[in-house]
Amino acid sequence: MELKRRIGQKIEDWYKTDRKALLIKGARQVGKTHIIRQVLNKLNCNYVEINLIQMPEAVKALQSFSDVNELVMMLSTLTDKPIIKGKTVIFIDEVQRYKEMVTRIKFLVDEGSFRYIMSGSLLGVELNNLNSAPVGYVSTLNMFPLDFEEFLQITNISEEVFEHIKTCFKERRPVLEVVHGKMLDLFNQYLVVGGMPEAVCKFAQTHNLNDVLEVHKDIVNQYKLDFTQYESGDKKLILTNIYDLVSSELLKQNRRFIVTDIRKGLHFDRVESSFLWLQNAGVVLSVFNSTEPRIPLLINKQQSRFKLYLSDVGMLTSQYGMSTKAMILSKNKNLNGGGIYENAVVCEFFSKGYSLYYYNSNRLGELDLVIEYKNRCLPIEIKSGKDYKTHSALKNIVNNPEYEIEEGIVFANCNTDRQGRITYLPIYMSAFIDEWDDIDLIVEPIKF
Repeated sequence: MELKRRIGQKIEDWYKTDRKALLIKGARQVGKTHIIRQVLNKLNCNYVEINLIQMPEAVKALQSFSDVNELVMMLSTLTDKPIIKGKTVIFIDEVQRYKEMVTRIKFLVDEGSFRYIMSGSLLGVELNNLNSAPVGYVSTLNMFPLDFEEFLQITNISEEVFEHIKTCFKERRPVLEVVHGKMLDLFNQYLVVGGMPEAVCKFAQTHNLNDVLEVHKDIVNQYKLDFTQYESGDKKLILTNIYDLVSSELLKQNRRFIVTDIRKGLHFDRVESSFLWLQNAGVVLSVFNSTEPRIPLLINKQQSRFKLYLSDVGMLTSQYGMSTKAMILSKNKNLNGGGIYENAVVCEFFSKGYSLYYYNSNRLGELDLVIEYKNRCLPIEIKSGKDYKTHSALKNIVNNPEYEIEEGIVFANCNTDRQGRITYLPIYMSAFIDEWDDIDLIVEPIKF
């Protein structure tokens, strides 16, 4: 099945307007290689694909070339496609096997005979000095699993329904009840399937959740193999323990990750690099505490206080097992679903490029999420039960004149409603978060 991905348009835009090299980062199995091929084929590009795992001899070629002609000569021995100056795109996959390529690309971009795309897994780990990559020579895109709106392409939702929901979102008015019920059901499907492309395709073909579960198990096994291959000694065990703990930590009321749950007496500074490893590898998403709900949130970030989420909500529900998936689909009231809902919303927001924080105060309470939206602070609560209008912390923050909060959002199993400065939105509307960020900042020229 050919899945359409939003990042595909960004790759097209790069090809048409940007002469820099393109680097696509993301966790394993999010579909990086597939979407690059799909876009290049759509554009009828002449391209050669060099996979550094399947072609280890290509690493030697990239290490040793002295000029572009020599590189072309060596790469020509590895492919049966012609490499034509001014026309061919050179696609280097699994570039983490020769991470220095990201810095060497400056010479090739400057020379200008070819266009270059690089991608691979664990790039956030292997390219930890990416900030020192040649500025002005590499454009970077981060790729995530399918978000909810991308997942809906395997359903029969029409464009008219999409437009109705988006209009309701923008105008803060209720969705038609028949549409609302259908969308809640589809969102529950997304919670159990998630957005890993292979799992989505398998579900579209068979609708068998056992098949989905097997796909997720295989991906987790690949992750844990990476822990072993790229780290050694005690660290690979800690990486595994942290990853396995995420699902249980999200069952707790406040969801904050407790370091001593890894091992009694363990201090954060001893394992901070392991948390960063998992975050940079793209397999977990970190939401840090901000001590004040005011912008810039980054200035009040606490590095040692955070929540961890899996990078795909379907993989989270697979960690909980088939019984949990069945409870989600049947809307069982006994389900402890708060962490699952939070994980889904966190995935949505990260895929749109937002930096996420949470806020906790002994006096005012705890907010699930806080983001910067249209040059202001937006507090967000995520509710999975019928008590979604119980949120003392959100009320305290919104009503505190010190913070000048214009609006608070509650995502829940409800239709759109508004009470004072608190807006209640259906949980599936978290997929339209990018529709909010439409601010235009026009700077007038300064006149003397």
